[in-house]
Amino acid sequence: SLHSSLPQIDILEHPVIKNVIVLQTVLQEVRHRSAPVYKRIRDVIQNPEKHFYSFTNEHHRETYIEQKRGETSNDRNDRAIRVAVKWYNEHLRKIEDEENIQVIFLTNDRTNKEKAVEEGITAYTCEEYIKSLTANPELVDRLACVTDEGKEIEGGKIIFPEHIPLSKLQQGIKSGIYLQGTYRASRENYLEATVWVHGDAEENKEIIVQGLKNLNRAIHEDIVAVELLAKDEWVAPSSVVLQDDGHNEEDIENEEEKENILKTSVDKDMLRPTGRVVGIIKRNWRPYCGMLSKSQIKEARRHLFTPADRRIPRIRIETRQADTLEGQRIIVAIDGWPRNSRYPNGHFVKNLGSAGDKETETEVLLLEHDVPHQAFSQAVLSFLPKMPWSITEEDMKHREDLRHLNVCSVDPPGCTDIDDALHCREIGNGNLEVGVHIADVSHFIRPGNALDEESVNRGTTVYLCEKRIDMVPELLSSNLCSLRSNVDRLAFSCIWEMNHKAEILKTRFTKSVINSKASLTYAEAQMRIDSASMNDEITTSLRGLNKLAKILKKRRIDNGALTLASPEVRFHMDSETHDPIDLQTKELKETNSMVEEFMLLANISVAQKIYDEFPEFALLRKHPAPPPSNYDILVKAAKSKNLEIKTDSAKALAESLDKAESPTFPYLNTLLRILTTRCMMQAVYFCSGMDNDFHHYGLASPIYTHFTSPIRRYADIIVHRLLAVAIGADSTYPELTDKHKLAEMCKNLNYRHKMAQYAQRASVAFHTQLFFKTKGVVNEDAYILFVRKNAIVVLIPKYGLEGTVFFEEKDKPTPKLEYNSEVPSLTVEDTTLHVFDKVKVNIMLDDSNIQHQKMRMVLVEPKVRHQIVRTILSFSNLKKSLCGKIEI
Repeated sequence: SLHSSLPQIDILEHPVIKNVIVLQTVLQEVRHRSAPVYKRIRDVIQNPEKHFYSFTNEHHRETYIEQKRGETSNDRNDRAIRVAVKWYNEHLRKIEDEENIQVIFLTNDRTNKEKAVEEGITAYTCEEYIKSLTANPELVDRLACVTDEGKEIEGGKIIFPEHIPLSKLQQGIKSGIYLQGTYRASRENYLEATVWVHGDAEENKEIIVQGLKNLNRAIHEDIVAVELLAKDEWVAPSSVVLQDDGHNEEDIENEEEKENILKTSVDKDMLRPTGRVVGIIKRNWRPYCGMLSKSQIKEARRHLFTPADRRIPRIRIETRQADTLEGQRIIVAIDGWPRNSRYPNGHFVKNLGSAGDKETETEVLLLEHDVPHQAFSQAVLSFLPKMPWSITEEDMKHREDLRHLNVCSVDPPGCTDIDDALHCREIGNGNLEVGVHIADVSHFIRPGNALDEESVNRGTTVYLCEKRIDMVPELLSSNLCSLRSNVDRLAFSCIWEMNHKAEILKTRFTKSVINSKASLTYAEAQMRIDSASMNDEITTSLRGLNKLAKILKKRRIDNGALTLASPEVRFHMDSETHDPIDLQTKELKETNSMVEEFMLLANISVAQKIYDEFPEFALLRKHPAPPPSNYDILVKAAKSKNLEIKTDSAKALAESLDKAESPTFPYLNTLLRILTTRCMMQAVYFCSGMDNDFHHYGLASPIYTHFTSPIRRYADIIVHRLLAVAIGADSTYPELTDKHKLAEMCKNLNYRHKMAQYAQRASVAFHTQLFFKTKGVVNEDAYILFVRKNAIVVLIPKYGLEGTVFFEEKDKPTPKLEYNSEVPSLTVEDTTLHVFDKVKVNIMLDDSNIQHQKMRMVLVEPKVRHQIVRTILSFSNLKKSLCGKIEI
C-alpha cells in the first residue's frame, strides 16, 4: 500500500526484496506525493533482476471499483488495493503445474490491515514482514520510523511548539498573517537560519530566525511558513560561530545558554526582520551522508548520526551494527521530528566505505551535491546508434560537406570530449572565412526519449580532479560526437565572412560534416603559432585565428567587458597511486584566449539568430549587474592603496581595474581582480519570453547564450534544436515552443550547474588535503584578502589557497584587537595588518576531526606579540577561492 511504499523505499530497493507487485492506485498516489520516491520506484520496476511489476488495476475489469457514496477517496483507494490483492490470489490459484504462490499484502495502515485480515487476506505491516526475514537482520536498520510527525516519544519533555496544520497555514499566507519561504540553515551557527520569502514584495525578503524553538524543526531547504515577530524582538545576523558538538541530546539548558550568547547588544541599523517558523509547507529531505557518533552506553541501539553538511541537524537512528559502522561514511534518511525530541528520527540506508578513502569521499561529494552519477540504464543506452556507425546519405540531406577544410581543435591535455573545432582561410575577395564547428549532439539525442530525459536531468558533465561524470554516454561523449582528428564527424557550423579588422560582413549557420586535421593542446597550438619553421595550412589557419582573436578581445574590452582573475589550480597525479604529488596554479596561454574569443562570438551570433526567430522561447544566458553595495569591499581595499575603482558601469570598472597598477607591487592588480570576482552575481539560463533583462554584464553583451559545448551542457542541445528549426534543418516539437516548460528546464539547469561547480570545488579541496597530508608543515608567502573583526583572510598564490587566520583560541587569553572597517585594517596587540599586505604562513593539515578535516596555518611574519596565531582553511572559503571565476 501507499503507507508501505512511500516511507519504506529504502527497504524496497534492497537486493533481497524481490517479486513485488506495485498497484497503479499506489503508483499514482506516490507520484502525487513525492516525485523523487516515484522515480525510485519506477527505476526498481525497470530493473529486471528485482522482478517488480506494476499492475494497472484501475483499468482492469475485475479490479476497478467505483467510489461509494460517503466514502473518502483514501478509503476507496484502500478498498481498491484489497480488491486487487484478492483477485491476484484467485488468479494465481488457477495456474496449473505451479506451486502454491501466496500473495502477501504489506501495509502500515492499521485500519486497512484489519479490514484485509477480516476479508481473508494475508497482511503484515512492513516492520512485521522485515523482522520475519531472519536470514537478513541488516534489513531491520533500513526500516523507516513511521510514527507521525506530531506523535511524541513516550515520556519526553515537549521542546518545540506545535506545527500549524497546512490548511490553516494556507489561509494565514493568503491573509498576510504568515509568510511563505525557503528555509536556509547557517553553516556557521546551528541556532540561526534565514527564510527567503517567495513572491515579488521588496520588503521582508529575507527573514532571520534565531533560537531552537523559533527554528521549530525546520530543515535546510524546507518550504516553511513564518510569522514575523514584533519590531522590538528583531535581531541582527549573528557573528558568532556555533557548532552543535554536544553529546547530551537532552541538554536543553545548554542550548538556552548558547542562545543568550547570540543576544549581544547591536547597533539598531544592524537589526533585520525576524520571525519564527510556525509550520512546514513542504519537506525537502534527501538522503544525507555523514558518520555515526556512537552512543557511550554499552549495547545501545540508539545512536546519533552527524551529517557531513553542517546545515543539517544530527539525526537519531536505531542500528545493531554500530561497531561496524564506526569510522565509516554512511547514508541516513530522516523519517520525522517529534515535538519532544531534540533531534529528528531517521534510519540507516547504506554504508559507503571508510572515511578518508578516496573512492568513498568522491562518492560522498557527488551525493552531497546531488550529482546524478549512476551508470546509464539499459533504457538510456538502447537509444544509442548501433556500431559500427557511419554517415549515411539520409544524414547528408540537410548538411554541407566541409571535409575539405583545414579544421583543427585546441583543448586541454587529455581531453576526449572535444566539442569544438575551428578554421580560418582567405577567400577570393581578399576577406577571411572563419568557422566554428560544434559537435552535432542533437542529431543523436532526439527529443523526449530516455537518453534525452537522462541528459536533461544530469544537465551538465561534472569534472572532478581525476574523474569525469558524463552528461551523455561515453560512446557519444568520447567517440561519435567528439570532433577527433582524421575521422568524419557531424557538426553544426557557424561561419563568418570577416575583413582583416575582424569585422563581420556575413554570418551563416549550417549542419555539416567535417574531418578535423589535428587535435592539438593549447601548448601545441601555441608552439605552432610561435615557430618560424612551421608554415603548413593548419599553422597558417591558427595564426589567422590568433590575429583576429586579439582584435576581437580588444574590441570587447573597449566595450566594457571585464577581465577578472581567479587562482585556478592543477594537480599532478602519481601514475600508480593517483594521489596528488604537485599542486600548481594553471598557466593560461594566448591560445586559451584565442579559442575563448571565437566561442564567445559564436554564442553571441547564435543567441541573436534564435531570438530573432523565436522571441518568446529562445534559451538565453544572462549575467545580472551586481548591486552597488557588493562593491564596497573592493572600493575600500583599493582606496587603502590610494587607487580609485569606479563601479557605476562595467566599462568604468574595467577601465579603473586596468589603471590600478603599482610599480612596487605587481601582484596588486591580480588581487584586485580576484576581489572583483567575489563581487559578481551568478550567470543564469532563462527563457526570453519570461524575462526582459537579457544583458550579460561580465561580457558587456546585450544578448548571449550557450551553443559551443553540447557534449557537456544540456542548454546547448536546446539551443542547437532551436537553431536547426530556425534554418530549416530539423523539425520542431511542442516542448521546444512552450515557454513555461522551458523556464522550468532553465531552473533545473541552473541548479545542476551550481551543484556541479560546488562538487568540483569540493574535489579540489579534498585533493588539496591529500596533497598536504604527506607534506608536514609548509612555509609560504601569502597576501591578506580581507580583514575581519577577529581574523584575516589570506590567499597563497602558489597554491591558489585561501584561509582564515583567527586571533582567538578557545581557552586562551584573547589579544587586544582593534578593527577599522574604513581602512580596512586589524591591529593585533601592536601589529597592524592591512588588506593586500604580504605575510608568511605555515600550512599543515588538521585531521583531528575525520569528517571535517581542515587546513591549519600559523602566521609567521609579521610576528604577533604573545600570540600563537591559528589559521583554519575553511573549505567554504577555499571553494570561493579555487573557483571564484564567473562561468560565462
